[in-house]
Amino acid sequence: MKAFVMKEIGRVGVMDKPVPRPGPGDAVVRTTRALICTSDSHTVSGGIGPREDLTLGHEAVGVVHEVGSEVRHFRPGDRVLVGAITPDWGDPASQNGHPSQSGGPLGGWKFANVKDGVFAEYFHVNEADANMAKIPDDVSDDAAVYCADMLSTGFMGAEHGNIPIGGTVAVLAQGPVGLMGTAGARLRGAGMVIGVESVPSRQKLAQRYGADEIVDFTKEDVVERILELTDGAGVDTAIEALGADATFQTCVKITKPGGTISITGYFGEGEFVRIPRVEWGVGMADKTIATGLCPGGRVRMERLLRLLEARRIDPTHMTSHEFPFDEIERAFEVMDKKLEDVVKPLIVF
Repeated sequence: MKAFVMKEIGRVGVMDKPVPRPGPGDAVVRTTRALICTSDSHTVSGGIGPREDLTLGHEAVGVVHEVGSEVRHFRPGDRVLVGAITPDWGDPASQNGHPSQSGGPLGGWKFANVKDGVFAEYFHVNEADANMAKIPDDVSDDAAVYCADMLSTGFMGAEHGNIPIGGTVAVLAQGPVGLMGTAGARLRGAGMVIGVESVPSRQKLAQRYGADEIVDFTKEDVVERILELTDGAGVDTAIEALGADATFQTCVKITKPGGTISITGYFGEGEFVRIPRVEWGVGMADKTIATGLCPGGRVRMERLLRLLEARRIDPTHMTSHEFPFDEIERAFEVMDKKLEDVVKPLIVF
């Protein structure tokens, strides 16, 4: 089979690999759709250290090709969604309620980290009964693939943000995860959602997904404007969806005492992030900093698919580009260099 790989730090390419085989509890899926993520760029640039000929990608849907002897819920031919995070469900971290951290910090993140990812004609899924979900007949692959990461991670930002019904929320950066953080805040009952973004096309998407106000950091001071919008109080919840020290500090500054800073961004650079001391209440302002890794598992994926089936949200508005698999190197370049006003490139197999 063909696979798109990270050959070494800073270098990618396509190579031939054998079709994987499933263990007793595993499955092999024939890929039909995949999405390229900014975290793939972080990985190639060395964000998690060196990798050699590692298949990239963690967002995909497909058709079951083969299952192991112990798999009970799936059979060849089923259309399935696989979460970007595929935990080991028997691990102590999973039993303690943190499955994405199974096997150690970030251990549930296997695709394109500790095993081959999904940018291939076939990919392997561990613990298939727990990590795959059947796609409803009236949900397209083009939409379902967003549940693997973008919906799950963005909604996690809202879920971890402890948003009170009618509360105020700011979402910093309206890339795909931020857009789903915006949508998630609205679904959780926020009374005002503020999107922070400078790119016009993403501003429009933010409004489509539920932003009541847009703050453009290239034209105005974000902290001043958000305090103005909240009558000087600050927001109940700030969702950081970029993964940068500057936006993290802004989140601390705009969150009211007792509020929550919810982190969904991938901090791929630098040794430290800084907490503004005074706005942190010199450590005593009751501001919670919540972090998380994209939740995985069949139950999570089934819930997200239910939202698509009920037409509560349509993530396909984020698909700015579409490429056949044989043009994936170009697709990666577009996403990596943020060319052509890209939001999310869809790969069709």
